[in-house]
Amino acid sequence: MSGIARRLYRGEVNVDFVGRRKLWYGLSAFLLAISIVGLLLHGLNLGVEFKGGSVFSFKAPSASIEQVRGTFEEAGAHQVIVQETNNGWRVTTESLPPEEVTKVQKEAAQDYGLKQDQVTLQVIGGSWGGQVANKAIIGLIVFMLAIILYLTVAFEWKMALSAIVALFHDLIITAGVYAWSGFEVTPATLLGFLTILGYSLYDAVVVFDMIKEVTAKLGTTSKMTYTEAANNALNHTLIRSLNTTLVAILPVAAILFIGTTLFGAGTLKDLSLALFVGMIVGTYSSLCVATPMLVTLKEREPRYQALARRVASRAGSAPDKGARQPVTAAAANGSAPAGSVADGDKRKKK
Repeated sequence: MSGIARRLYRGEVNVDFVGRRKLWYGLSAFLLAISIVGLLLHGLNLGVEFKGGSVFSFKAPSASIEQVRGTFEEAGAHQVIVQETNNGWRVTTESLPPEEVTKVQKEAAQDYGLKQDQVTLQVIGGSWGGQVANKAIIGLIVFMLAIILYLTVAFEWKMALSAIVALFHDLIITAGVYAWSGFEVTPATLLGFLTILGYSLYDAVVVFDMIKEVTAKLGTTSKMTYTEAANNALNHTLIRSLNTTLVAILPVAAILFIGTTLFGAGTLKDLSLALFVGMIVGTYSSLCVATPMLVTLKEREPRYQALARRVASRAGSAPDKGARQPVTAAAANGSAPAGSVADGDKRKKK
């Protein structure tokens, strides 16, 4: 395994990504189907910011996140999200009736030596969450339109279409992970979704720029098809894509796995899960979805179809190095053509 890694980082491995496009299409179709089933069966676990809820604030310098969470759960609250702020503790729960609110306030005041009125309450309405969701949708639409415009102007519409398909591919799979895992979807999650769109787009643009540079040299005398040239360009950017993903994903993995388990950083897991899944899926889609789809679209153009036929005909007509050379008519008649061994003998005699 270490030998393969060294060869990969030296650029000595040439992976046929485009040639295996049916494999990638099948894998992506499977992941999308699983994600859609999860969204239909379980849906997204929307946080209180979208459904509405109750927010309690109080000061308890000596308390820990787990202690505060345990206090509220023992008082009968559910969907407890604990945050430590500069002003103390901020605890968000589902919408509670007045009698439950009073009970939670009394429990928290008794546990931390406070008066009941020192545990303040703020009610979040579901309409606020709806406004956040609407603004996120508007932002997503504007983002997609800007991407289409930029890629169409900088590259071409086929690259823009391939990139958009890859972005929706990443969004659906990431949302499916949230549906199956039951992680809460909060405004931080929406921020994570928009972040992975930018990351996935960056990776795709790097690959497309190299493909544009390599395929611009293709002409009537080229020895490579568009598919071979695109795959060659993809392998040139492979190490860069893998290094970028590895460097970016390490701190995100630390937040997701270490922060949430050891330090109880519950408010960060919604964002870190979206980034963790999105970075992995985004790298995969730029290599195995966007580029193969672009090649599929470009190979339908007449110029590249003609180029593929010329390359195939030259490959078929090229003589085999191990095969015997055909005997010419002149040689069959006993005469030697110019430049043959007989001519050389005549020159020697002279």
